[in-house]
Amino acid sequence: MTATLQRPLLRPRGLDEAIRQAAPQRVGVVTSAVGLGLTVAGLDAHVGEVVSVGAEGAPQTLVEVVATDAAGVRCMPLGRLNGVTAGTPARPTGRPVLVPTGAGLFGRVLDGLGRPIDDRGPLVGADGGAVDWVPLDHATPNAMARTRIDTPMQLGVRVLDTLTTVGRGQRMGLFAGSGVGKSSLLSMIARGSDAAVNVIALVGERGREVREFLEDDLGPEGLARSIVVVSTSDEPALMRLRAAFVATRIAESFRDAGQDVVLMMDSLTRVAMAQREIGLSVGEPPATRGYPPSTFSVLAGLLERAGTDRVGSITGLYTVLVDGDDHNEPIADAARSILDGHVVLDRKLAITGHFPSVDALGSVSRVASKVTTPEQRGAATTLRKVMAARKAAQDLLDVGAYQRGTNPLVDAAVDHQDAIDAFLRQGMDERATAPASWHALGGLVATLGAGGVA
Repeated sequence: MTATLQRPLLRPRGLDEAIRQAAPQRVGVVTSAVGLGLTVAGLDAHVGEVVSVGAEGAPQTLVEVVATDAAGVRCMPLGRLNGVTAGTPARPTGRPVLVPTGAGLFGRVLDGLGRPIDDRGPLVGADGGAVDWVPLDHATPNAMARTRIDTPMQLGVRVLDTLTTVGRGQRMGLFAGSGVGKSSLLSMIARGSDAAVNVIALVGERGREVREFLEDDLGPEGLARSIVVVSTSDEPALMRLRAAFVATRIAESFRDAGQDVVLMMDSLTRVAMAQREIGLSVGEPPATRGYPPSTFSVLAGLLERAGTDRVGSITGLYTVLVDGDDHNEPIADAARSILDGHVVLDRKLAITGHFPSVDALGSVSRVASKVTTPEQRGAATTLRKVMAARKAAQDLLDVGAYQRGTNPLVDAAVDHQDAIDAFLRQGMDERATAPASWHALGGLVATLGAGGVA
């Protein structure tokens, strides 16, 4: 008996896609659109999934599921809700938000969903190939898998490189009120750092300031090795929140490839405000100053995604807009407890033309002792002692009651105040490498030592 060999049935090309297209699709309907979001009934969608709202053949509005219960799903818009009414159809896309990654992003300006907004055409790689798209979500590095921070990161700002030295993979906060120079300081770092990649997130910025930052502060040189993600203050809260996570995800893709990245976010406070709007709109109870509990968990999740991993690093620099110059307000306090250090910008210094307006005595880097030599730490400590002595005796100096010779540190501070100010100040366009900054600090400390400072 001869066995009959049966060839496997081969589906015609495109049949699988045709079957998928012909399969029944569950369509929900909008039941309400109140405040910042809308509710959709009859939809089988999970949290984080993108939903398309609009009649078939009509312009679609993309929304994202942020909460769900037995009555339906609560969605927040990724665009404007104009034209959406009760009964408008809603269809699940079956996918989360995707983020572009790759070398083709250098010099590009993206919106909160990773779409180009710089009128330079579609996103393509350096060789003309398409940019890779990856899911927005990414696992936080395991605590035991993170490499130790033991290498300094040059930021190109003298006062930061010497008195608050930052390590590769460290997360620092820049704390200041409005109009004190946070964005200008970030632009200096973008141009002066020795990182291979800069990822900059402008969250909740005024639309007028975006081009000013790109063209005046960042400049062509800084933009050439940067990727900028922008979400202005008039955009929906979810877009502003997503801009922070899109920038972080782009930075993570370069870190996974073994590169050292500087991630700059302006500002973390506006990210928290966006999450407050989302949380309150879906029924979360307000807590401290109206911030719902999810705000603080979102901040922790966002900040912990930066740092070191098995390979590569993300050095995070996050500006924190302190409310009314109160550095103990809830967001500033929560950020300070999570971050690895903080730089305080002083309004009193800013109004006197002292730039960068860094309060060196109030700024702390928690890893400075791990990335500097004993000689470097000694020089930084000497200058801090002199500055602290001057600050403690300032009232006596102002009224003329200080007697010279009472404290050698104060005498040195008064005698060499111009030299100290010259070291702490730096022009926007002035470049300062880390070796040159340490050399300048060594020369200043030697001058102070000649005046009797041990």
